[in-house]
Amino acid sequence: MTTNSERYVPSTGELQLDERDALRRVAGLSTELGDVTEVEYRQLRLERVVLVGVWTQGSAAQAEASLAELAALAETAGSEVLAGLIQRRDRPDPATYIGSGKAAELREAVLATGADTVIADGELTPAQLTALEKVVAVKVVDRTALILDIFAQHATSREGKAQVSLAQMEYMLPRLRGWGESMSRQAGGRAGGTGGGVGLRGPGETKIETDRRRIRERMAKLRREIKEMKVARDTKRTRRLTSGVPAVAIVGYTNAGKSSLLNALTGAGVLVEDALFVTLDPTTRRAELDDGRTIVLTDTVGFVRHLPTQLVEAFRSTLEEVADADLLLHVVDGSDAAPDAQIAAVREVISQVVRDTGVAAPPELLVVNKIDAASSLGLAQLRRLVPDAEFVSARTGDGIDRLRSRLDRLSAEHDIEVDVLVPYTRGDLIARMHTAGRIVTTAHEPDGTRVRARVPRALAAELGAYADR
Repeated sequence: MTTNSERYVPSTGELQLDERDALRRVAGLSTELGDVTEVEYRQLRLERVVLVGVWTQGSAAQAEASLAELAALAETAGSEVLAGLIQRRDRPDPATYIGSGKAAELREAVLATGADTVIADGELTPAQLTALEKVVAVKVVDRTALILDIFAQHATSREGKAQVSLAQMEYMLPRLRGWGESMSRQAGGRAGGTGGGVGLRGPGETKIETDRRRIRERMAKLRREIKEMKVARDTKRTRRLTSGVPAVAIVGYTNAGKSSLLNALTGAGVLVEDALFVTLDPTTRRAELDDGRTIVLTDTVGFVRHLPTQLVEAFRSTLEEVADADLLLHVVDGSDAAPDAQIAAVREVISQVVRDTGVAAPPELLVVNKIDAASSLGLAQLRRLVPDAEFVSARTGDGIDRLRSRLDRLSAEHDIEVDVLVPYTRGDLIARMHTAGRIVTTAHEPDGTRVRARVPRALAAELGAYADR
């Protein structure tokens, strides 16, 4: 039996009124300068942002973690985060994302902090974007546009720049805003009258229609360029696949330490920064295992929760490195507050890429990185969550030797034993067997070199012509 003093919780899952009415401020997100006397420096900042999110499911800690990640994204893009606000709702408001009343409160927060931009923790529809900008009277950017901006800043190669440009245009196209017929290009003469002739009556092509047409033409050109660049990438990848050397793709959440791990395993010297989306172009390096065999490791672009679909589409040729790998080295940030959410987000993108390519998903080895920065409690929880994972620190080198031994065993599991007589004219095959496989015995015979070895499947198929001779 309930009393009037008890809070009524609807069985249908409706949200409590006090939670719905509150626009909660998230503490600790402000990155404003501590010294308020540096007025001239602060005025030079072009992006002073207030973050806003809608908490529809999960715990308050998860909602705040999502906004904290948005703050990290904003800082990576070069913005200064002044405040972060969260509203509890069952779903985002279809008109203004957070509702008209809360949008007015957000406007007050913008005025109080002196912000010039609002960043929403979600993808806004064109109508939501327009309506919210009218209320807050400053620029509004959503999570998707923010991630696209970061990718644009970090793209260095010709292919990477083309992929990001294509993704930005796909995002921009439905969000173009014009000024109606006042910006129309008139046909001239009697076009507006009855005698203008077929195709010349009416206001002509509006400015927004012209912009859309030009963007579509540019997108078509970019798709052709990316397709041409994909041919060269496919050629290199085919050469690696036919070499018989096992291919390992390093995947994981952004800033999980993938590039640091590549450096620790290969000594590659790849650029490493404590920032999001530093690596956009795949980097491939060779590594020698303990038994002398060689593997190829490819550092791939990092993933993030709610990765824009435009980016997945644009980076499809790059992400195909994942589908073609013999093994996925899935790197997880052991110091993150929600590593399980990172794992789920990465696996979601991988499943989408693999599904689109129509091939079976490669086997996965989880590698928990940054154990030197993780708490003992967090590591204990992770060991229960992923008991088969390897725990390493790419920075200190702790656990790297264990990971090398694990890679050695996993590579050997997929090898096939062959007994072949290789002609002396095919010394290249002998060299590949030494590089990619494990030689058991060799003997020189009149017709060639008799070799018994364990080699990768692709190389075993190529050596099939010299078996049983």
